[in-house]
Amino acid sequence: MTRDGFAGLICLALSIAMLVMTRGMPQSSFVPFGPEFYPRIVLVIMAVLSGLLVAADLWRRRQSAEAAAGAQATPEVRNYRLVGATFAVFAGYVILLPLAGYRLATFLFMVALQATIDPPRGTRRWIVVTVSALASAAVTYVVFDSYLSVLLPRGRWTGW
Repeated sequence: MTRDGFAGLICLALSIAMLVMTRGMPQSSFVPFGPEFYPRIVLVIMAVLSGLLVAADLWRRRQSAEAAAGAQATPEVRNYRLVGATFAVFAGYVILLPLAGYRLATFLFMVALQATIDPPRGTRRWIVVTVSALASAAVTYVVFDSYLSVLLPRGRWTGW
């Protein structure tokens, strides 16, 4: 098993352990969904994705064993520069969030992340990146602010 498989097993164990811990959270009599509802959703998704990571690792190991028996296996390509750039974009988002506010910081984060992962070539692609970033920021803002009544950060620079 590779590091991906071990990471998947660790995340699976953590998500199951934390899911069990949510059973002790108090029930709310004012709203239909108590404080345990959203953590449980996140933890179930984490458990499923962790299980898929373990399964993919085992599948990949099986495939590489079959390929090694028949031919030379291709080495795994690592792109550490892209991983570092992605972390830098995320760090910038965390820093910018209290200064510019959720709406503007999220829009800029989405544009920067898309441009980092798959650099747009041409005006049409930049329009797609901009529109999808605007839609992502707007939809998440409406869902969290209006539907879930979550107080999102207001920017010190912008006030909104």
